[in-house]
Amino acid sequence: MARATTKTDLITSANGQFDKMWKLIETMSEEQQNATFAEEIATAGKEAHWGRDKNLRDVLVHLYEWHHLLLDWVQANSNGEHKPFLPEPYNWRTYPTMNVEFWKKPQSTPLTEAKVKLKESHKDVMALIESFSNDELFAKGALDWTGTSPLGAYCVSTTASHYDWAMKKIKVHIKNLK
Repeated sequence: MARATTKTDLITSANGQFDKMWKLIETMSEEQQNATFAEEIATAGKEAHWGRDKNLRDVLVHLYEWHHLLLDWVQANSNGEHKPFLPEPYNWRTYPTMNVEFWKKPQSTPLTEAKVKLKESHKDVMALIESFSNDELFAKGALDWTGTSPLGAYCVSTTASHYDWAMKKIKVHIKNLK
């Protein structure tokens, strides 16, 4: 799937990947959804997230936390408060540490609650995307607070690309259950 470069494509890809992810989750029994990831998953790739996330809930909460990064960032900057996308002290080199903090926060959150929260935050992100014009989302420099990347690039990364990432992890989990 090509990376969205228009508002229409962004909405289509974000909702499409989200629906695809939920259909994948729904193929799993409740026991499989609540199962701890096999130890082999921790070494499935070089990236830190393979060892970080221990179950489906961790993956869903990660997506929820990134939705709120986007929502909070856009709201603050739209209200005239200059706020970077990644909260201090994090930057694009250190954001894996931030992801570990995201992982630590909700360890007592049940999977059922994580599912509800993620569905709500996806709706909120989609409403946010709807509120911007195509140019505000994808024209470089349209919003001075987005820096060198257009707002739409952040939205793609937080939605469709992140859902694709989640599906890869879920598929490895399903494969290891067999």
